[in-house]
Parts: sequence; structure tokens; C-alpha cells
Amino acid sequence: MSRTTLLRTFAAAAALALALPWAHAQSSCSSDGQPRPTALLERFINADCEACWSERQTPAAARGDLAIDWIVPGSRGDEAPLAAAATRDALDRLQALAAPVPAAARGARQRAVAPRPGLRVAHGLPFNGYIGASIDFKAAGPGPWTGWLALVEKLPAGTEGTPVQRLLVRNLLQVPWPGRQPGPGAPAGRLFESRPMNIPSGARPERLSVVGWIEDSRGHIRAIAQSGCGADARGG
Repeated sequence: MSRTTLLRTFAAAAALALALPWAHAQSSCSSDGQPRPTALLERFINADCEACWSERQTPAAARGDLAIDWIVPGSRGDEAPLAAAATRDALDRLQALAAPVPAAARGARQRAVAPRPGLRVAHGLPFNGYIGASIDFKAAGPGPWTGWLALVEKLPAGTEGTPVQRLLVRNLLQVPWPGRQPGPGAPAGRLFESRPMNIPSGARPERLSVVGWIEDSRGHIRAIAQSGCGADARGG
């Protein structure tokens, strides 16, 4: 079976499982029943700055916040101390925030504006180097909207040299949903995307989960969600 056919088959199976909120816990993990963050704290570290990773004064998430971490490619390329965890997705995210590449580290915090309850994220089990993930949004308006779905690896404090807990972004899916005008009395539309996401070398699959958020046309976050898994869903 070719790689393209394999990915298409995997994507179709993942979409079927992840689209069902009642999917069995052993086949998927989702944001169902999870606390809803009210703000997103994004911490960016330049891959050149090894000391930034072990900095104990790293900005902490306030109550109700969700903190995620990005490693931005540095000027030293593959020779940078943190190059193995760097991703060009971090550059795309900085561009979306209209923020420069940090020389060392910086944080950006966005509070959800009039948080909406209609966001759901989910992911399946690792398979052949990929993990199926989805983002599902019951839009309460015509948009346009942008969905962001991040595959993150949870690193507890004391793991891999970090003194603070981190959710390190390992892969990213950005989904633009153009604005549309529903007819008179038409219900709000459902926006859905499901993809197989590559698990980068070095990431531990048992630590992976997904974080998703929705932005409006002005770049304001309108909903945030994070997946959660029980022990059975992790195979343990």
C-alpha cells in the first residue's frame, strides 16, 4: 500500500472515530467534560537560548489559563541547543500574532472574548508515526473563523531539564473557515476538520494531547479547548 493511500485510509478512519462524541475511550480522547480555559498563555523560546528552557522564572499560567510552549527556530539552525524541538509552526504563530521572533524568550497571553461553548477537540491513538486529531466548532455567527489545533507533549516539571510544567507544541494545524451568510432562520453551522498529524522524532506518544482554539476575523480568541484521556485510553 502506498504512503498516500495509507494516509488517506488512516484519515478516513480517524475522522469517523473522532467525529463521534460518544466514541469509546480506548479509541479517542477529547475535550468532553474537561475544564474550559478562559485564556491562552503562549510562551516562545528561541532555539538558540538553552538557558531559557531551564529558567525558573518562566511566566506561569494564572487560574483558568492554559499555557503552551513553542520553540522557535534560531539563527544557528540545526546547531542551536534546542533545535531538535524547534518548529516552523512557531514562526507561523508569531506571524499571526504580529510578533517578532524573540532573541531569547517571551510570552503572549490572550483572554477568550465572550467564550463560546461550541468547541470540541479530539485525538485518537498513535498509529505508524501519526495521530488522528480533529477540531469541531459549532459557530454562532457567519465568521470568518480560524481554527488552530496543536499537538502538544506534556512535560512535567523536572522532565527534560525544565523546572516548570510545559505543553510543548509538536505539530500544528491551522484551518481557515471563510465567512458565510446563512439564510433567514438558519441554524448556526458546524465547522469540522480532521487530519492525521505527524508525531515528530523524539516526542513520546503517551504524553501527547491536543489543544485547540478559535479566532475571529480580528484575531481575538473566542473559544479554547484541551483534550483529556483516562488511563484506559492511554492503554495503561
